[in-house]
This record gives sequence, C-alpha cells and structure tokens, in this order.
Amino acid sequence: MEVSKSFIDKINSEFTSSLHFASPLPGSRTNEFDLVRGVLQILQGFSSCLFYWEKGIGQGYRARKGLYVTHLSQTSLGMVLDQFVYSATCLKLVELRLCEIEDMSGRSRSPPPTLRAFASSASAWLRKLRDIALTEELKMNNSNTGTAPTILGLGNSLTRLCGGAEYLLQIVHGAIPIEGDTPLSSAETAVHILNHLYEKLNDACLVQGGEEDSYRMLLYIFVGCLLPYIEVLDSWIFEGILDDPFEEMFFYANKTIGIDEAEFWEKSYLLRSTQHKKLSAAHLIQHIPITSTLVGRHHESMTHQLSLSEIFCLSLTALIGHGDHMSEIFWKNDKIVSATSTEKLLAAYSEKIWHKFLVDALNNDMKVEQNLDLVVPFQPLLSSFCPENPTITVCQKVLQAKANTHDWNSLNLSKNYILPPLNDDKLRKAIYGEEFMTAKGTNYACGFPFGDPRAQHGIKVVESLFPFPTILPSFKWKQEELMMSEVLPFQKNSTLVSKVLGWIQTVEPKSTPLPVVILRECLTFYIKKQVDHIGNQILSKLLYDWKLMAELGVLRDVYLLGSGDLLQHFLTVVFNKLDKGESWDDDFELNTVLQDSIRNSADATVLSSPDSLVVSLTKSDGDAQQTTTTASSFLVSSPRKNHRAQVSGINDLDSLNFTYKVSWPLELIANAETLKKYNQVMNFLLRVKRAKFVLDKARRWMWKERGTPTVNRKHRWLVEQKLLHFVDAFHQYVMDRVYHSAWRELCEGMAAAGSLDEVIEVHEAYLLSIQRQCFVVPDKLWVLIASRINSILGLALDFYSVQQTLSSGGAVSAIKARCDKEVDRIHKQFDDCIAFLLRG
Repeated sequence: MEVSKSFIDKINSEFTSSLHFASPLPGSRTNEFDLVRGVLQILQGFSSCLFYWEKGIGQGYRARKGLYVTHLSQTSLGMVLDQFVYSATCLKLVELRLCEIEDMSGRSRSPPPTLRAFASSASAWLRKLRDIALTEELKMNNSNTGTAPTILGLGNSLTRLCGGAEYLLQIVHGAIPIEGDTPLSSAETAVHILNHLYEKLNDACLVQGGEEDSYRMLLYIFVGCLLPYIEVLDSWIFEGILDDPFEEMFFYANKTIGIDEAEFWEKSYLLRSTQHKKLSAAHLIQHIPITSTLVGRHHESMTHQLSLSEIFCLSLTALIGHGDHMSEIFWKNDKIVSATSTEKLLAAYSEKIWHKFLVDALNNDMKVEQNLDLVVPFQPLLSSFCPENPTITVCQKVLQAKANTHDWNSLNLSKNYILPPLNDDKLRKAIYGEEFMTAKGTNYACGFPFGDPRAQHGIKVVESLFPFPTILPSFKWKQEELMMSEVLPFQKNSTLVSKVLGWIQTVEPKSTPLPVVILRECLTFYIKKQVDHIGNQILSKLLYDWKLMAELGVLRDVYLLGSGDLLQHFLTVVFNKLDKGESWDDDFELNTVLQDSIRNSADATVLSSPDSLVVSLTKSDGDAQQTTTTASSFLVSSPRKNHRAQVSGINDLDSLNFTYKVSWPLELIANAETLKKYNQVMNFLLRVKRAKFVLDKARRWMWKERGTPTVNRKHRWLVEQKLLHFVDAFHQYVMDRVYHSAWRELCEGMAAAGSLDEVIEVHEAYLLSIQRQCFVVPDKLWVLIASRINSILGLALDFYSVQQTLSSGGAVSAIKARCDKEVDRIHKQFDDCIAFLLRG
C-alpha cells in the first residue's frame, strides 16, 4: 500500500523528481513526538538515536544527518533545532568542565574549598536548568489530553532554559582560571573566582524585566562560593582558630613569631601576596591575633547562637526578599541573635520568610533539648546538628520516636555488639585439618571478656564517640523531613544555609542590590561589630588585668624624667664626663652606672627590675652631623666657638638611646616605634637638664669669687641671670605641660575610650602632644622655634666655658678681654633669639 505524500513531499518531488540525491531519505524521517523527546533528552545531557555528542575540537551535540519532519523544511527545522542543540551543548560543556574539578579529588592535589564550592553551586544550577527539561518530558509522557507536543511550542516553554544555559557557560568559563605552566595557588584561585563573580553580579544587578534568572544564578553561585571564606572567618574571629589548611585566605598565620614577642601584635598575621589585590581586608586582622579566643562563643550558648554564615544568609534573605536591613536587629548585646532574643521579632516580622528560617533554626535546638531533658540520656543528641555524624542529624524523628517508646536498646552498640558464631567448619577443616580443629565455627566472642566491667566501659566510650552505627537515614522526599542533601554538602551549619540557597533558586527578588551592598549589610557589619567587641574585651584586660596605665606611668617616669632621683646619679656622671672631655662611649660602663643609679634611687620600685632599662649609644655620621636615630636630627644648633676642647656640644646627648622592656602584651600600645618617640622627647629634656646643670655649676663658681664688683663682672652676672631665668622657666613650662597637663589629658582620654582603637588613638595623641611641647615634630614653624631654643641652650654651655676659663686662673688681661668679648657675643645672640621667640 502506498503511503500518502504530505504537502511538503509533493512540492519537493515536483522540483527534485529528476534529482535523486535531493529527495530526503525515508529512513531519516521522524515524527515530531520523538523529535521533541530527543531534544529534551540532550538538554538533560543524554544522547539519543536522533542526536549524538561529537568529541574533538568542535565538540558538541549534533543532529543526525538528513533528519526531517513532514511539516517543516530542513532549513526551517535546522533553524529551530539549532537553539536547542546549542543550549544542550552549553550545558554539556559546563558538565564536562565541572567534572574535571571533581576528578581533581582523586589526584594528589585536591581542589581548594572555594573551587569546590563553585563546582557544587554551578552543578546545582545545572541540575535546576536540566530539571526544566525533565519536567517537560514528564508532562509529555504523562499527558492524557491527546495534544501532541510540538517543536515550535517547545521553544516557548524552554526560553528560560536556553538563556540560562548560555549564561551559565559564560560564568563557568570566566570563573575557573586557566592554569599555565605554573599552577595557581589556592589563594589566587579563590580570588579569581570571587572577583569574577563579584564583577558579573555588579553588572547584572540592574536587571530588566525577564532577566531575574541571571541575577538569581549569579547570586546563588556567589553566595555558595563565599561560604568557605565565611566559615574560616567565623572560626577565626569568633573562636580564635584559623582553620585554613588549603591556604586560600588573604592572610596567614606567621608562625615564626612567638606570642610573647613584641612584634606579635602587628606581624602574627600577614597578608598573603597574590597576583590579585582586590580582595584585601587588612583592617580585619588588626587586633585579632589572641583576642578572639577571649570572646569566642561560650559553650553554653553555642546551641542557640547562629554562626556567621547563617546570619549572613538570613540577612541576605531579608535584603533580597523584602528589602529589609536587619543587621542592627540581628546583632544584640555584642553578639549575633540567639534564641533568647527573638521574642521581640515575632510580632513585627512574623510574615517574613527570613523570620521563618530564623525561628526554625533556633527553635529546633530548643525543642530537642527540652525532650532530651526528660527522656534521652545520650550526649550526641544535645543538638539537632551533629557534625561528626550527619546521620544522627537526619534521623532526628526516628530517634525521637525510639526515645518515646524506650526502644533505643536495638540501636545501641553496647547491646548489640555480640555477633553469633559463624558456621565455617568446612573452611576451617580445609585450612587446619581435623587434628588441629579446636573449635566448631568462628566465635566472635572468643578472647573478649564481655563480662569485664572495664570492657563494658570501653564499649560505652566507643558508643559516645560513634553512636547508633546501624541506623540508616531515610532518603524519602517529604516536606517535613530533614534531607541528607541539606547536611552533607555543608558539614557546618548546613540546614539553614541550604534552605536559604534553595530559596534563592526560586525567589522573585524584591530588590537586586549591588554586591558591595550585600557584603556591607550582610557580612562586614557583623565582622566589624565582632572586632569592636574584641577590642572592648582587650581594652578591659589592658586597663585592669594587664595594668596599662601603670606601665605608661613607668614610661612617663623614665622618659619624661618624672622620677628625677631614678637617673640622677647616672646623669651626673655623664654630665661630668662631658665637661671634663672624658671618654663615655663604653656601653658596658654606662649600663653599670645606670644600674647603680637605679638600685640606689628612692624610686627604684618604679621599675620591675633594674635591668629592664638599658642604655646604648647610637653612632653618628660625623662630628658635624647629628645622629640618625633621633627625631632631633632636624634641630639646628647654632655654631659655637670651642674655647675648651673638653666642653662638648649641647646635642651630644642625642646619641643616648634608652630601651625599656615593656611587659607583655602591652607592646600593642608601646611598641618599638613608640619608644623611639619617647627617646626623642627624652633627648630634648636631657638638653634642658644639662643646660640647667652647667648654669647651676657656673653660678657656684661665681659665688665663690671675691673682690670688688666690676662692670664686666656685673655684666657676666646679668647674662648668667638671663640664661638661668630662661632655662629654669622653660624647664618649668615643659615639665608642667609635658609631665602634668599632657598626662592628665591622657588619663581623661583613656577613661572615655570605648574600644581598643580609641585607646591607641588617645596614646598616639598624647605622644604627639608631648612631642610638640618639646619641639621634636617635623613642622617648619616648630623647627624654627626649636633652632632658637637649641641655640639658647648652646649659649648656656658657651657661658659655662667662659666661666670655667675665668675660674681656672684666667687672670691674664688678654684672656679676660677675650672672655668679655665672648660674653658680649652670648648676650647679643641671646637677645636676638628671645626677640625672635617673642615675635613668633
């Protein structure tokens, strides 16, 4: 019987009757039902008799050659099929690329967490897109309406799938770095993935109508890839444990520095150097090294307090789903929201989806604990989440049912560990022979003293470590049951996180915020709050347990010469050596004198031990240059005529460098750089003190002079009085402003400080204040003023040299005349300096 020709066949035969090769082969003809089913199958990643996967350079799905249907031309059919074949190829390429990442797990080099998270998130979205095709195939197979699916109608129902397939391939292709000759480190891989997703999400946030799928896809994958980072930050900031075995965080622990070293606070954690610099959060690692262990989650509150990843997902749900900014509500009493602080949220936000997630996450733990208090005696069920055995987490309802009927013995290891003997007589006879047969069958109880109480205790211990080894989870798809898929992908805090990720896949976002807004509102807010909380805890310990103010008081007594008796003997010895021109460049001798001065001082108790303060000499570049290790290197002293070579300059004391061993852990406040600033102030105060010392000594010589007062002698008295008055007044001013007023301001600032950062700022302001009062700040005006003050202090030494010359036998008229001229010069320069200071 001849098959009737369709309209397309009649037209085709009319023009190609003489061209046999132009006629479609009858074997290539297919019906539309099979064609639609074949398209749906390749979209799910399967080949069929109509479509196949071609490997090689141009790999992709291909339709069988000559394939046609009766109501479409081959050209039209090809145009229709191209979009489906291209989408199926995109999905298959995504699958192959993700399989390469999964195959890395079997090699020596396992993929880092962020790369694994990306592969898991992309795979989940790949399944979501393919489920669209699966749903269409199920509808087609279960349809009882008699309406056959068409290839043209399929294009309308799979629009979202086709668009999502191409976009997913673009994301996977751009996010996964292509390794060259040198493999990328885990940190570089993580930064590349997160940066790419961040930029793509930044572009997709301004979505138009119908483009929400792209934003959802990017948001889902971006959140999934952030979770490993957030988990590490959570354990580090909240528990003080840096758990980063793959070394993909932007910082790392510097194990070369001990906790008791001065550099521990600043260098115990260092930023990791990578080719990418965008993910840099140096502010996160300030003040954290040992502080986070002090304020970690308390054991009794861990059951009810949410983790950083959970609160991140909840905040994101509120922001995306309702446009709610809930960070201020989720952070209460210096901690993340807990079960005891949710009552006020019930009335106002009970209709919000994020509120349901929050209540479910917190109340489940509370219900389990309430039930366990009455019936359940086992420790592993103290929480609905058991990370060491996910099966228990999944089988909560089964275990609760067993607990209510007191039927846990069938699940306990201690009641079911004796296995029956094995009937292996024939096997034992074949191996040992009948003459060596000592027992019938293998008895598993042989050699194990089950009646021994110690053995029973050991079984109990094993049971507590791995409870219910025989229970198997249910994989039934029920809405009310917790599924294994919600536990295994994320071993920590998985239930709430997986629910939120599932919600992102289907939600119609009320707002599509920029990624910077998401990170600021949902993540960095809580990190900064915890950092501030840690700072407050450290502040309390610094002020009360570690006695910060007492230590700063020691620095004040030593470097600001507040305890004059402490260094009196040392300074007297050094000043005398300078006056006599004796050598004083022996560090050992200087430290011996310093220790004697401290031990014999009435203020010796100021220091914990005499050797906690050490003095050393810094090397100068030359006689005309000042030392490079002091801040007074920019102070310019006026040139002076050395009448006696043994009298040194006013800046010679700048080579003294005092080092005080600050008690641990107060190096956070008083570090090496801070001690340099203290030394700068001390060097200036030592100049003033030496000028006062030589003028007092010159006065004693002048009082010893006898005879009729002459005009020149009266002139010297006048100059000496002017110098002494200025030095005494200036010394009093400096000590009043530096030692008393600045210290009072420091105490007031410390009392008002509310965080560790504020304490550091107050102390730095205190240091700057005393530096300015002592004119050792690199400011132009201050340098000019300091140069005149330094000149006056140098004139005091010049006057001392003149008086020393006259007192040591300068009775020759020529010497007296030269001394009188020198006094005139000193007087004139002094008046010039005073005039300049008064104008300033």
